[in-house]
Amino acid sequence: MSREAPYYRADLARVHHLGFGFHADECAPGILSLLEPVREREGLVVELGCGSGLLTRYLVDAGHRVIATDASPAMLEIARSYVPDAMEIRRLVLPDDPIPEADAIVSIGHVLSYLPDEAAIDRALASSADALRPGGLFVLNLCDLTWGSERTDWTTRGWVGDDWALVTAVSLPEPNRFVRQMATFTKDDDGSWRRDDERHDNILIDVSRVPELLARHGVEARVGDTFGSDPPLVGLKTLIGRRPPR
Repeated sequence: MSREAPYYRADLARVHHLGFGFHADECAPGILSLLEPVREREGLVVELGCGSGLLTRYLVDAGHRVIATDASPAMLEIARSYVPDAMEIRRLVLPDDPIPEADAIVSIGHVLSYLPDEAAIDRALASSADALRPGGLFVLNLCDLTWGSERTDWTTRGWVGDDWALVTAVSLPEPNRFVRQMATFTKDDDGSWRRDDERHDNILIDVSRVPELLARHGVEARVGDTFGSDPPLVGLKTLIGRRPPR
């Protein structure tokens, strides 16, 4: 993730916050159940790619101490307003920035899939595992190769809100690269509309190999299809793991 070109500029960040909270809504019950032991011991949760704070809100409301992080200043601006009672909301750019030591590492929205290549994803996974304290939990999702192979018929999709619209064209230029060309339309106070374009590339990997990588960093993990409450989505895999206690 480049600091000069952060993901999600202001208009797309706002549209995502207003129109795409359903993923956090679906994932939250399962994740909160997994994290209950962390809450009981008042452990620290570090959220990677918190976006506008949609999952963060659930974590904080459940009584967790949360450091929420993201690479996008626009997303963080919304998150600071949406979850002002989080322990901390900070910028963190993977895979290079250090991850705070934590009792749980949590991430939804296949955040690591936005990294520039598979090597960067591996580095971020290793850093996440290394940040876990003994007994800590590892809970995140990633895009598998099947995310692309099962969506070869996707072309252009659109979503409309009261004062925004989003049009997305998708392509699969390589088996491990899923591309979204996104045009965001938002209404200004004077009633006029403006457009902003962004491109988002997701790197797809064979997620089945990740538990072996995490094991080399002391985390025992398994690949699944859900966090427990969310409906399965083809190609979106979960990784749920733990660093054994001392």
